[in-house]
Order: sequence, then C-alpha cells, then structure tokens
Amino acid sequence: MGGMRKLSAILIGLLACLVEAKREIPIGAIFQGTDNIEPEIAFRYAIERVNMHEKHFELVPIVKYVSPEDSFKTEKKVCELAAEGVTAIFGPSSLVTAGIVSSICRTIEIPHIITHWDPEPLGGIDPELQSMTINLYPEADVLSRALRDLIVDYSWKSFTIIYDSDEGLMRLKDILQIHGPGDNPITVRQIDDDPDYRPLLKDIQSSGESHIILEVHPSKILEILRQAKEVKMLEEYQSYIITSLDAHTLDFEELRYSRSNITTLRLMDTKSFDIKNAVHDWEQGESRMKRIFRVSPEHVQTESALFNDAVKIFATAIRELDATEEISASRLSCGSKNLRQWPFGLRIINYMKVKTEHGITGPIIFDDNGQRTFFHLDIIELNKQEGFKKIATWDPRSGVNYTRSIEDVHLQIVESLQNKTFIVASRIGAPFLTWKEKKEGEYLEGNNRFEGYSLELIDGISKILGFQYRMELVPDNRYGSYNKVTKKWDGLVKHLLDRKADIAICDLTITYERRTAVDFTMPFMTLGISILYAKPVPQPKDLFSFLSPLSLDVWIYMATAYLGVSVLLFVLSRMAPADWENPHPCKTDNEEVENIWDMINALWLTMGSIMGQGCDILPKAVSTRVVAGMWWFFALIMLSSYTANLAAFLTMERMDASIESADDLAKQSKIKYGTLSGGSTMSFFQNSNFSTYQRMWAAMESTRPSVFTKSNDEGRDRVIKGRGLYAFLMESTSLEYITERYCELTQIGGLLDSKGYGIAMPVNSPYRTAISGAVLKMQEEGKLHQLKQRWWKEMHGGGRCDEAATTSSADSAAELGIDNVGGVFVVLASGCFCAFVLGILEFLWNVRKVAVEEKVTPWEALKAELKFAVNFSITSKPVHTTLSESSSEKSLSRSKSESRRDSESVGQRMNNMIRGSNRDTIGFVYK
Repeated sequence: MGGMRKLSAILIGLLACLVEAKREIPIGAIFQGTDNIEPEIAFRYAIERVNMHEKHFELVPIVKYVSPEDSFKTEKKVCELAAEGVTAIFGPSSLVTAGIVSSICRTIEIPHIITHWDPEPLGGIDPELQSMTINLYPEADVLSRALRDLIVDYSWKSFTIIYDSDEGLMRLKDILQIHGPGDNPITVRQIDDDPDYRPLLKDIQSSGESHIILEVHPSKILEILRQAKEVKMLEEYQSYIITSLDAHTLDFEELRYSRSNITTLRLMDTKSFDIKNAVHDWEQGESRMKRIFRVSPEHVQTESALFNDAVKIFATAIRELDATEEISASRLSCGSKNLRQWPFGLRIINYMKVKTEHGITGPIIFDDNGQRTFFHLDIIELNKQEGFKKIATWDPRSGVNYTRSIEDVHLQIVESLQNKTFIVASRIGAPFLTWKEKKEGEYLEGNNRFEGYSLELIDGISKILGFQYRMELVPDNRYGSYNKVTKKWDGLVKHLLDRKADIAICDLTITYERRTAVDFTMPFMTLGISILYAKPVPQPKDLFSFLSPLSLDVWIYMATAYLGVSVLLFVLSRMAPADWENPHPCKTDNEEVENIWDMINALWLTMGSIMGQGCDILPKAVSTRVVAGMWWFFALIMLSSYTANLAAFLTMERMDASIESADDLAKQSKIKYGTLSGGSTMSFFQNSNFSTYQRMWAAMESTRPSVFTKSNDEGRDRVIKGRGLYAFLMESTSLEYITERYCELTQIGGLLDSKGYGIAMPVNSPYRTAISGAVLKMQEEGKLHQLKQRWWKEMHGGGRCDEAATTSSADSAAELGIDNVGGVFVVLASGCFCAFVLGILEFLWNVRKVAVEEKVTPWEALKAELKFAVNFSITSKPVHTTLSESSSEKSLSRSKSESRRDSESVGQRMNNMIRGSNRDTIGFVYK
C-alpha cells in the first residue's frame, strides 16, 4: 500500500509539473448582455478545444458584458481587460461600442477581433486606424455584391426593399445601383417600431410588386412574413430575399407550406463535420455544467460560428509564433502616464492577415486592412419537405453556382403542379375561344361552355403536366394595354397583375411593353401584321371584249391609215406608167391601155393585207410596191400584237384593285384604314420609327370618324361594308381565319413585322419553364400544326374559299367562252347578212337587166331566174333563160357569142398577166 501511494504521488507531481509548464495566455471578450448566450458558449468551448490540444500554453477566457449603446462603460471594460493582461479582445458586436474598443486596442497594440458587419467609413479605410483590428464577418462591399449577383441571376426587373435601420440600407448600396435611369424604379420602404406591418404590405400589394427584399433584424422577419400571409402576400408569384445571414436560425415551420419563394444566404455549411463537432462540444460542455443547451447544426448563429473560427485562427497564430519566440502576456494601462504597448500584438495581427485558415464558416482569408474579402455563401431556399435547402453557392470569383440540376428544378415544379387547379384567363375571339353551340336540352357549364384553339392548347398542356384548369373570361374582353395617363393596365395583363388568374391564353402577342409587366412562355404560333381588304370586283362580261387588245384610239388610227394607204395606192397607180397595161396583149397595134387600180381594187388590196389573206392582183410600179410593202409590214406587226394579246385580254378579269402594299395605303387618302383599339398592332404603328408607318399612324389617329375598332369582327364587317374604301390592319393569323370563311376578302401585301403568340403568366412564375417545355413538346409532335389545321381549315366553315379558288383556277384554264368571243360571231354574222343582202340586190339587178334585154316583164324574168337557180341538176348556165322557143334560140345564140367573147377576153387577160408577171423583177407575193 505504501508503494502504491508513493507511485500515485509521483504521477500527480509529474502531472502538476506538466500543468504548471503550460503558460496562461488570457484573452478577453465583450458581449452585449446575457440575452444571447450562444456566441459566448461558442467562444468558451472553442477555447476549451484549443487547450485540449495545446502543450505549451493555455488560453484563459475573461468575459465582460456591456450595453450596446454604453460607450463609457465599454471603454472602462476594455481598460480592465488590458490591466488583466489579455492578449486579444473579441467583440463587441455593436457598431457604436466596437469603435471605442478598436481605438484603445490600436493605442496599446492589442489584437482586436470582431465578428459583425462593419461599414466602410467615409473616405475609405484608414490603415492606421484599422491596423490592430481584424473582422471575420464578410466585408461590406463584397457581401453587397453577393446580394446584387443573386438579384441579377433571378432576373428581377423591379423590387421593393423593406428595411428597419440606416445600417441596413448601407448594406444594400450595390443593389440600389443595379438599375439605370431608364429601368423600373426601386421602391424603398422603412418600417418603424409599430408591430403592425399590414398597411405597408397592402400598399406593396396594390402596386403590383411581387419581389421583396427584407433587410430587417432577424427578430422581425417571421412576424413580417406572418402578416404577409394574412394579406395574401405569400402566394406563388411573390418572391422574398432575406439579407440577414441568420435567417436560417428562425423557425419557419408555419411558413414552410406557403406558395411563395423565400430565399436567404448562409455563411456556413450546416452539414460539415466542423460544425457538428462544435455543436457537440457546446452541448456536452453545458451538460457538464448542469445547464441545458440544445441547438441543431442547421440553426447555429453566424456570430457563434465566427467566434469559434476567431478563437481557432488566433490560437494558430499564437502557436506558430510561439515556436520562434515565447509569447507572454503583459498587464497594460490605458492611462496616458503609464502608456505602453504589448510587443507581440502587431506581429500576431500581421500573421493572422497573411494566414489562410478553414473553419466552420469556410475559407478565412483577409486583405491588408484585416477585412474578410473572400468567403463562400450558401444560397438556401425554403422547401416544403426539408425546410431550408441549399440550391446554390456564391463566392467573389465564380459568382452564383447552382448545386441543383435543371432536371431537379423541373421535377420539383412538375411535382408541385400535381393536383393544382390553374385559373386560365382568356377572351372571346374566334378561332381561339368561342361559345359552344348548345344542343337542344343541353346545359353547359365550366370549361364545357367554350371551344376553340386556346381551350384545346391548354388542355393538351394540362395532360402533359398533370394539372387541372378553369377557364375564365376577362370582363373587358381586351388583350392588355398600358394607359400612360392612369398608369394602369387593362385586359388580360391586368387580370394577371391583380392575381385573379394564373395563366392568360389567347392570341396574345408577345411585346416588349407587355414583357415588362408579365412573363411569357416560348411562342406557340408565329405571325405578322398584314392588310385585310375587299377583293376587287370583276367587271361584267363585254360582248366585244375581243377588241380589248387595242384601244379605241388605235382602232381609229388603223382605220385612218387604211383609208390613207388605199387613196395613196390609187393616186400613185394613176401616176405610175407601169400600172397602165394593154388589155389585149396579142394585139400589138392596140392604141388603148387600161389601169385596173381603181379605188375598189386599192381598198381590197389593203384589206387583204391587213387580214393576212393577200390579193390576186398586185401593183407593178416601184412606188406602189413600196407603199404596199410598208402597209404589209405594218399590218403584220399589228396582227401579231393583236393575236398575242387577244387571249390574255379575253381571259383576264378586269379588276378595280387599288392597293397592293402598306406603301400604297400611306400614299393615298381615299381608302381609310385602321386597327384594333388597344392591341399590339396599334402599338406597332404608334411606336414605330419607320417613316411609312409613322405617316400611317398619323393618318389613322387624325381620321374622323375613328378608324379603330373594338374587335376583329367589327374590322372585318367594316371592310365588307366599305366596298374597297376601308382596309383593316390586323395579325396574319386572324386574317387567315377570316379569309378562309369570307371569300370576298383577301390579304394585301406581305407581313409588316414578325412576332409570336405566347402564354402569359405573372412575373417570376415558377411554372413558366414547365409550360414552355410542354408547348415545345406539342410543337415537336406536330400537335400545334394539327390544332391550327383543325380550327383554321376545318371547323366552322373553314376551307370554303379554298374550294372556290380551285374552281376559279380550273375555269381560268378552260377554253374561251362565248361571253369572251361572242363579238367575233356577231361581226361574222353581220358580214354574212350584209353579203346576203348584197347578193339579193345583185340578183335583182341582174333580173332587171335580163328583163330589159329580153323585153319581158320583170316578174317573168324573176320567175325564170329563180327556176334556174333552184334546179341543182344543171351544171352550166347560159347567159339567160328564154321564155319562148324563138327567144330561147336567140338567147342561146347570144350566150354562145358572149361566151366565146368572154373566153377570149379571159385568155387575153391570163396571157397578159403571165407576161406581166414574167416582166416583174421586184414585187410582193400575196397568198
């Protein structure tokens, strides 16, 4: 027993020697009261863990408490710590009192370590004033840049800032500088000590703002959000960013199932081993002290984590500097008479500035001024299942980096869509949405009241994403335009801004102005502006349309030329010796010659030439041949032109078309034109910088009565009633639908612009990506094309004008009808009738001649000639028929004598013509 006691005594002595060998290095800390004990617990047990691993020194904590606003007491406590020989002072976290501590520490060169946000002084940081201070809290400018990057990444076009102190507004200086003069203004609202925030929240709601930044003390965050929920400001289209790095410590259990997006930042990774180990130390240490302390790693305060890391980095500096020179504490005085500085303070501070450590709050790197300019932030989002969940990280070099994939985001959105009922706003307008016709005895309700392209489109999307929907009509049946006087929207856009609908779907054009107020999916249909106009009315068929290839003036000139050339031929032939011929070529002593070119033959020659038939007799003289040749050339050209253009003129519909493009409309004032009031087409002309469209807008705006309409149907009816005096500028899709059913209307010109129809949603809607994906899927599968074919070409009379156009095309390719060429037959019949009349007159004249020669009555001569004419068996005809035998013999004798004389005369003429033709060396041949 005695030996064991001696051995125990020796071991205790050795242990005491080892304990005594550790130098005590006191460190001080100043905390603000005892209400928040977590930072102090973190400080004490961080020292305890350091002491467990250190062999040569032991950190001894000395803690003081002061009021956040008590500068005098704070100065007194600092001097007390200096007198007790502390080697560093941690805290306090108040901006007012921390400045006093920093000033005293700089004077006596004791390291001052702080863990709170510290704004940059006016004029920048003075290295001399900050020479002994190190701040583990993220540097103010860099933290503000992190918030700015997050807002830019979220594509917030406008937002409202709610703050409670001037320091909070200073933390957001980079955010306030995001927007330029032309961007939407940023609204800044300060809250006071009044705990009722509802009036402020209602004002924000009435402004239509859905993006809110909360820069308030953590103790106010939950109450603000609770009251926001009461006034319907925690819906799915509201988004909140909480700037406090301690927002994750709050209990959001009652708000987890709100539909709004709540995002905040966190300086630590709550799943890391370091934080779990530190929390374990805190709980075990307090348990040994018979105190109950419980905290989960997910709810550790930022200040507590920073105190833990501050102790760790200070201990590292002491350890490594102590290896070269023993660090010892010194009791110092704040009095001016006995003022002296701690010799190791500046060395420790400089070492900490260049040393890189990794703690609970991630990498710890300082700049030359002791500011923590490099750090990592977790971007966390309130999740229904897990509370706050990390979705991204941020650091000064890389910016925002998302840790979740696009597939995860899409899956989360799709899951939230399950069993959700969307309110879908729309307007009546064929073919997108119309009232369904009731059958006898049928009662329609809900979505069954409607039919159209929009209904089938949203139905297809709902089947892909698995949600329900309810169609509602906007009261004013308008698309949505911004009134610059009242500063308000109307129509579908207003319905979305008032949160009365989740989706707006119809022929709603995506425009820049609307895009500033609402979000759009990818376009489900592309289009442009075009002109609706009445088809030109064809003129009635003209019986003499075959005359159309030549104008009246040309016909008159041709007739004049015909008469002139005939007279010229007659005169020249009388003057030319070559056209005077011997009537009996066989008799060389004949003293008389004849000229066959009387006026009748001249007219006949020119007529035969222009008709392309030629003539049996030809001119002999050079002059007359030149005239005849020129006339033939003229006749050939005119006949060719006439023939080439005849078919075109006869088949062409003579139209009354006046316009072919927007330029034509702008250059005239007879035809009025207008657009739908308050639509995107009206905005296109109103905001266009193109001179033609500016001129058109000026004309439309100044025309009275107004050329603007309340609906496309009104514009269509106005074009029909205008009978070519009114044109309606509208979107090509609606125009195509109308022209498929109203065959008297047509599209004039091409597209004036290019745009698309999209599905509208409130700004920052979480469902935009999913719905856009569904639209893209329907497009790839050809369902969008099928829907358009169905509602444009098939339903409610579609395709009617296509059939009419096919029939018209077939008719235009057929043979010419009697309506076109009937005039030719009339002329032919008239000519035949005239010839018949002339034949009768000639027959009667011959009857009179026979009656005179035979000395019979005209009636007897007429009967004899008619009897001979109708006797078709007789192939030769005597000179005339006798009424008696004696007269018949005389007639026969005379007929034979005349026949011989005529034969002889014909033979002479033929010989003469042959000799004449043989003599011709220059001339024209007519066939």
